[in-house]
Amino acid sequence: MDLRLPGWRALLRRPRRTAAAAAAVVVFAGAGTWTAVADDDSPAVRRADRVMTMDDGVRIDTSYFTSGPSGRRPAVLLAHGFGGSKDDVRQQAEELAGDGYAVLTWSARGFGDSTGRIGLNDPDTEVADVSRLIDWLALQPQVRLDRDGDPRVGMAGASYGGAVSLLAAGHDRRVDAVAPAITYWNLADALFPNGVFKKLWAGIFVNSGGGCARFEPKLCAMYERVAESGVPDAEARELLQARSPSAVADRVEVPTLLVQGQSDSLFPLDHADAAARAVRANGAPVDVDWIAGGHDGGDLEAARVRARVTAWFDRHLKDERAADTGPAFRVTRTGGVDSSDGEAQLRGASADAYPGLENGPRPIGLAGREQTFDNPPGAGPPAVSALPGLAGAGGLSQLSSLGVGVSLDFPGQHARFESAPVADDLHITGTPKVTVRVGSTADDAVLFAKLYDVGADGRGQVLPSQLVTPVRVEGARSGKDVTITLPAIDHEVDKGHRLRLVLASTDLAYASPAAPAKYTVSLKGDLSVPTAPAVTTAAAPLPAWVWWLPPAGAAVALALLLSARRRTATPAPDPELADVPIQITGLGKRYAKSSDRYAVKDLSFRVEKGQVLGLLGPNGAGKTTTLRMLMGLITPDGGEIRVFGHAIRPGAPVLSRVGAFVEGAGFLPHLSGRENLELYWRATGRPAEDAHLDEALEIAGLGDALARAVRTYSQGMRQRLAIAQAMLGLPDLLILDEPTNGLDPPQIREMRQVMIRYAAAGRTVIVSSHLLAEVEQSCTHLVVMDRGKLVQAGPVGEIVGSGDTLLVGTAAPVEEPVVEKVAALAGVASAVLTDDGLLVRLDADGSAARLIPELVRLEVPVASVGQHRRLEDAFLTLIGGSA
Repeated sequence: MDLRLPGWRALLRRPRRTAAAAAAVVVFAGAGTWTAVADDDSPAVRRADRVMTMDDGVRIDTSYFTSGPSGRRPAVLLAHGFGGSKDDVRQQAEELAGDGYAVLTWSARGFGDSTGRIGLNDPDTEVADVSRLIDWLALQPQVRLDRDGDPRVGMAGASYGGAVSLLAAGHDRRVDAVAPAITYWNLADALFPNGVFKKLWAGIFVNSGGGCARFEPKLCAMYERVAESGVPDAEARELLQARSPSAVADRVEVPTLLVQGQSDSLFPLDHADAAARAVRANGAPVDVDWIAGGHDGGDLEAARVRARVTAWFDRHLKDERAADTGPAFRVTRTGGVDSSDGEAQLRGASADAYPGLENGPRPIGLAGREQTFDNPPGAGPPAVSALPGLAGAGGLSQLSSLGVGVSLDFPGQHARFESAPVADDLHITGTPKVTVRVGSTADDAVLFAKLYDVGADGRGQVLPSQLVTPVRVEGARSGKDVTITLPAIDHEVDKGHRLRLVLASTDLAYASPAAPAKYTVSLKGDLSVPTAPAVTTAAAPLPAWVWWLPPAGAAVALALLLSARRRTATPAPDPELADVPIQITGLGKRYAKSSDRYAVKDLSFRVEKGQVLGLLGPNGAGKTTTLRMLMGLITPDGGEIRVFGHAIRPGAPVLSRVGAFVEGAGFLPHLSGRENLELYWRATGRPAEDAHLDEALEIAGLGDALARAVRTYSQGMRQRLAIAQAMLGLPDLLILDEPTNGLDPPQIREMRQVMIRYAAAGRTVIVSSHLLAEVEQSCTHLVVMDRGKLVQAGPVGEIVGSGDTLLVGTAAPVEEPVVEKVAALAGVASAVLTDDGLLVRLDADGSAARLIPELVRLEVPVASVGQHRRLEDAFLTLIGGSA
């Protein structure tokens, strides 16, 4: 399946007709050419290229793929994406041909070498073309027939091609199974959601099609009319709805595999939900698969999706009842980042039945008074949620899945309401809903609703998948109650985090009213959050070492015997460094042996006893690579690491004095937490009394869960167990990579005290963390890295120093609207609430002398003003904003 972006994929549709009547209108423009493609492990795939002329004279460029011996087999039509051509799906076509299918690909009208104008799957053009292609397949000797003129045929495609698959199934009864991906159900709903014009995606769509003139005249006129007014009209909706699968909702009656993207502001998950409900109502089997990527980027899981599509066709075209088509519902979840390559780690969750988007609702109380905010003249500056067109760069949605907030809401242009910290981990699967009262000084109001996940410290916020719901509220001048259905997401909210509902007046991706207005919004009830409790994440596989440890142990023993002489060349211990936990000198590691790019380059620093050292740097700075070399997990390309005077090599005896949590622990899922720790310690061969197991378990704070199987643990529980494992034996040097991931605020505070107490006893701790506030409170010394190099090292106090941030102590709490006004003052870069008052960062034009009178004017109860520079300020200064 072609899942490459940008763009949409080819759509199709045609009124039902008999094959005999249709066959006469297909005219061949030549016998075509053929080539053979093969590798050493599969039979040759034969490809024949032909141009077919439709009855209106349009020429359609096609390729036909077959493989293996003669004989009839099912056929598959593969459609490409918008702006692409048949060449985009060639790899999948060859794979399916090798699996025993006859495969036909084509370039849709207006794309590739095909002629004609783009009709957005007009029933009388693009969809009619599909029926002509099916007519042609019915005449091929390699294609299995259900009856004369009726080939056994399936269809697949992504985006534009996914929609044409659904449309063809609704217009031509000869289609036997479909597997559309990241596509739409109703194109009008996709481009005009809730009556709001999705202007950026619409513009990208027209441009990727080659400009307005490449479209059918009525489509071009419609686009220009809506783009100019900014308001979709009834005629525009009708035009797009007629070209949508929803127009044939009651006629799609074939087995349907729906693959939809979670990172997709163009065709969100609710389009697949609408398709699933319609097809199931028609009595056909439906499976739903939510992948990690989409039109906004992320991982498209192309190989897995292609394999599942093949299995779907094996079951429903080849009639292979044993084919494993997967669960009725599957969703890909992000489980952190692989420290070796920075890629998101993905894991599937599934259910035996599709849960829909409102399953297992849970009420979440929101707090906040009635709020009034502006729709500014010209709707600018606009708030930022998704940035369409960034799929090739990875996409903002992938950043949000990794806990990086990239959204922007301007002061005075939004209202916000916030929940209390959630008491337990909360997994949202579906569409949250909330009812609000909306008033406006204009007849209509346009709002953009977002649901943020706010960190335990109350500062960092993440917009899941960067999705926003636009809504036009008509007749808002006198006030109106509106139930808002927020975007469908699959997102875990950690214990201690809050949910923040933001209603903004602008968004970069959408058209807002240009006339200024004031909106007033108040809550009318709780937030309802779907939890889909039947959807369960697959248990983590057994760690690889369970399987390879026995044979690997034998191999290592043999290698040690054979390399005894070489081991004598290991540098001798340096007695002058016997009491120095770490001495790193000139350390270097290339990305590849032949590469001149370094993950770590010429790194040198020293760590003394009793220190808690924070290793800091933006993503890609080389922190984890440095820790892995320190642990002997990978070998440096240059330089030296000495731990207590001993040179570090894989398996160096001195590593027994080191405890580490770097890669994430591999626990046996069927054993309890306690049993895992006991088994780990026994594997070290050291006496049980040396483990200090009780101290480690106290740190873990798992309570009764220690007796439960690890497979039942949440991510946070696994994290705490892994930290306890690292501290078994109370090692002289403790190395922790992101130790607070998955911990709630009380546990983070406990971890902070543990590290401080641990070092106070004469031991040493190295911690790599992105929580700069925690590092500032926990660490005595810092090493700051950027792009693999040392930027600065030294005591925390020296590095933090003083700066341009003022701590404004207040005699009473300050309301959020006042904070926003302070942030908007001239000379102020930002203002945030703290427990003590306000933390105000000044820009180049700001000064305390100018700020204080403004604070008094805003009636801020100022009690004190003093210099304050956080570690975050120093960090950003040192790395030049590269984080």
